[in-house]
Amino acid sequence: MDALPALLKGLIIGFSIAAPVGPIGLLCIRRTLADGPAHGFVSGLGAASADAVYGAIAGFGVALVTDALLGAQVALKLVGGVMLLWLGWSTLRARPAERAADACGGGGLTGAYASTFALTLANPATILSFAAVFGGLGVSAGDGSSTSVAALLVAGVFTGSAMWWLGLSASVGAFRRRVTPAAMLWINRVSGAVLGAFGIAALASLL
Repeated sequence: MDALPALLKGLIIGFSIAAPVGPIGLLCIRRTLADGPAHGFVSGLGAASADAVYGAIAGFGVALVTDALLGAQVALKLVGGVMLLWLGWSTLRARPAERAADACGGGGLTGAYASTFALTLANPATILSFAAVFGGLGVSAGDGSSTSVAALLVAGVFTGSAMWWLGLSASVGAFRRRVTPAAMLWINRVSGAVLGAFGIAALASLL
């Protein structure tokens, strides 16, 4: 696989993985509305970074790390479920005047990045998706050529995912000033309830 096709395929993979609206997308939208596009985009970068980490592990065939992460799925799902429940509760009770960073964990941009990075890492099954994609493309780290291809794919995954989060935060940010305090209150309530539902589903999957 040549360098340019590998990078383009990575861009498509990263964009496609980021695009479905799940708990991370919901957090990105809510933080953009509450505290501006920068918070939404940085939140997305946390998810893109975690995707790149798992993509790198799958692409470079780090078997010991892969086995350790998959073996720790129960603990990671428990942590992720609890985090989502806490984020859901915090968002549900947040008032429109509060800043997104205050409602979703504090720490400003650093907290926004760290929370979505941790939430995305709490789903180690993602590595199986990357392993399947890289295997289907015939990529492994067995030789220098494959190693460089894997590196380009991982770079493409991060860039494609970041492009999605940039577009999402910019699009939502364009409508931010039109959102009234009453509407923001309902956005907080709905977002909190949905995030809590994601957390309950994650914990229920452990039973």
